[in-house]
Amino acid sequence: MDYEALRAFLEERGEPPFREEQVREWLARGATGYGEMTNLPAGLREDLEREVPISTLTVTRTATSSDGTVKALFETADRRPLEAVLMRYRDGRRSVCLSSQSGCPLTCTFCATGTMQFGRNLTGDEIIDQALHFRRIEPIDHAVFMGMGEPMMNLDAVFDACERLPEVGIANSKTTVSTVGWLPGIERMATEGPTVRLALSLHAPEDALRSEIMPVNDRYPIAELIEACLEWRTKRKRKVFVEYLMLEGVNDSPDQARQLAALLGTGHDFKVNLIPFNPSGTGYVGSSREAIEAFRQALGRAGVHATVRLTRGRDIDAACGQLAVRESVA
Repeated sequence: MDYEALRAFLEERGEPPFREEQVREWLARGATGYGEMTNLPAGLREDLEREVPISTLTVTRTATSSDGTVKALFETADRRPLEAVLMRYRDGRRSVCLSSQSGCPLTCTFCATGTMQFGRNLTGDEIIDQALHFRRIEPIDHAVFMGMGEPMMNLDAVFDACERLPEVGIANSKTTVSTVGWLPGIERMATEGPTVRLALSLHAPEDALRSEIMPVNDRYPIAELIEACLEWRTKRKRKVFVEYLMLEGVNDSPDQARQLAALLGTGHDFKVNLIPFNPSGTGYVGSSREAIEAFRQALGRAGVHATVRLTRGRDIDAACGQLAVRESVA
């Protein structure tokens, strides 16, 4: 919802300030329309329905996986595409993967979003509306900024959204902001905004390879990123999650695991999350289960704790950007 438009409309009507809070509470409960907001006068509900859309986004397509994952393709008011995903887990967790930009300017070579034309930063309202879309389906309790875009390049809006996610049922301790290594954003997050989790999408243990697959590394090399993450760890008192996408024949050898372990050290500052590659149409092939397990074991022998992420939504183009790219060429 465009909360500025809501506020202006209510003020113009001379409504008391608590009306805005009532609307926000209903949205956070999963209300699908103003008609459900029974503690608002009927006339006000009718006028709101006509004048203030309940979402800043329009759903243009949805897909549901056999594992329960739901992916939605949205369009903003100015026709910019973006995606978000609801991931359901057997332990009861309901996590939403949120986009912070329409497209992404950083062109990581393995990412379908990187093949799109960059649109613009999303507003805090547009980010929250992704979460609210899925809240209208069922309660949600985790959020990850791992959708389209680089969150650290739109940090004011991301901070705004993080401050409001608890209203929807997602605590800051259950919110993760992931970055491909936008150094100024990591530095800001150490002292500004809510205390959320930090994840660094590293994907390579040394600069030459990382620059090849992630051009942002030419600007902010690995050593600078690790230093900034350790500073964040010192200030925020939380581990840094290291995301590592497993690409066959690119970054998945035991030697590279040992390089990664040497880079991160054997303390308790980092936790590695190995990610099976969700095919994205970019020419890469995912590592085999055996290669991923060998990599994980090599890290463990070097004293680095690593887990393997559960793959979700593989049958519905759930990798970041896939649905939007397919729609654009259909």
